[in-house]
Amino acid sequence: MPGLDVIRLGLAPLGIDEVIEVAYHGRKVEIDKESLARLDHARQLVFELAEQGHPVYGLNRGVGWNKDRRIEPGQYERFNRNLLYSHSAGVGPLASREEVRAVMLTRLNGLLQGHAGLQPEIVVRYADFLNHGIHPLLPLRGSIGAADITSISHIGLAMIGEGEVEYGGIRMAASEALELAGLSPIILGPKDGLAIVSSNALSAGTGALALGEAEKLLKLADLVYALSLEAVTGNVSPLHEALHKVRPYPGQLRSRDRIARYLKGSELWDGTLPDSLQDPLSFRDACQIHGAAEDALRYAREQLELHLTSSDDNPCLLVEERLILSNANFDPVVWILGFEMLGIALHHLSKSSCHRIIKLGDPRFTGLTRFLTPDEQKVIGFCTLQKTATSLDAEIRHLINPVSTDFYSLAGDLEDHATNAPLVVRNLREIIERIYYILAIELLHAAQAVQLRPPGFRMGEGTRQLYEALREEVPFLSEDRILTGDIDRTYRLLSSIRIKGHSISIIESKSG
Repeated sequence: MPGLDVIRLGLAPLGIDEVIEVAYHGRKVEIDKESLARLDHARQLVFELAEQGHPVYGLNRGVGWNKDRRIEPGQYERFNRNLLYSHSAGVGPLASREEVRAVMLTRLNGLLQGHAGLQPEIVVRYADFLNHGIHPLLPLRGSIGAADITSISHIGLAMIGEGEVEYGGIRMAASEALELAGLSPIILGPKDGLAIVSSNALSAGTGALALGEAEKLLKLADLVYALSLEAVTGNVSPLHEALHKVRPYPGQLRSRDRIARYLKGSELWDGTLPDSLQDPLSFRDACQIHGAAEDALRYAREQLELHLTSSDDNPCLLVEERLILSNANFDPVVWILGFEMLGIALHHLSKSSCHRIIKLGDPRFTGLTRFLTPDEQKVIGFCTLQKTATSLDAEIRHLINPVSTDFYSLAGDLEDHATNAPLVVRNLREIIERIYYILAIELLHAAQAVQLRPPGFRMGEGTRQLYEALREEVPFLSEDRILTGDIDRTYRLLSSIRIKGHSISIIESKSG
């Protein structure tokens, strides 16, 4: 974003919002000088321990099952280079530019905690890559989620001038990109290779993007629901603020407050509409369902942001204690469980939206026409959209199946726990993408129902903005037409909406 200051790394915590800024908006980074000094002290301790001959995993001993193999000082550069070669084993698809930036920023900030013991030049090189726009080609698959070694090794390859990168929008050899940017290949030293590859940066970086997507989705879900409530002239008594304060779950309260803001000024609050003593639960308990997803998101976010400003290095260098110790801080199960919980919570949201879609097409519930047709004799209407939405929900049902417990015992039975962290994150993002389509289908139904009702209904401030934005992209269904385009345009509209308070803005038109 032009005009934005750089993000200073090293002392302050790194949050998901900063990851999104660097990943999507090209925000530049700067390393705090105090953090660089801490890295210098840690590096000096590495050399001292190496000179004393202490057996250190990944320094003067091999890694994994090869932990018993001695690495002599004259072999450091070759061993660390070979470590990058042998661990570069990921397979496609390749990460997007934004994903690569999120991964590099995540690893950079983890290294700045000062517990890896690698040469500071490597840490600076992460910042160079981000600021120059050098993006290594990064395979997304191959990691079992106990440090993403098979994938992020490819970033290390680019640093030593090998492999390929995207630079200036062009795919090229890393050596060429380094030369064009005025950078020299890194010469690896003791412990450098392991410090580059031993991290959950792929999972955590893409996970930060996923949580940002989930946060936006929940705001949109509240907004679409609010319009659906107007479409059926539903009962607003479940939105009474005092009701939620007697059961004050934080997510439920946030969802209720948003929906109430979106419906500010709506005729639903007048109490002049026909009473509906008990709406179906898909309309009555949206705050509880969406709120549960809010609380799951909060947990996942808290755990991941703790990870983003922590060290997951093994071995871990403790400078003050003058120790370098084997550990398992690379195990991300604490925040991966939060991601799986969030996926399950989002499926409740998805299924509730599908139930509303079905009911919006039922004249016994709405008092309108079957499938919201404008002409029951000549126009079929939205009958088939139920199938599209529920088929997507069935896909979500399978995507929420836990995968964090599906692992093997590897490396001579030394590595007998894993999490499949990248797959967990990918599944969550797949869930979110499908819910966007389901909400798009609900929005089409809600807008059609609103327009089929007698004119003059006073809509809420937020719901009116949403309705008008939709009608700029998708007209009222006055006669049967191909619906795939309508769904796609509505999906793109939802993807481009930004919500702040009462205001709804279209940042980028993705239709047409």
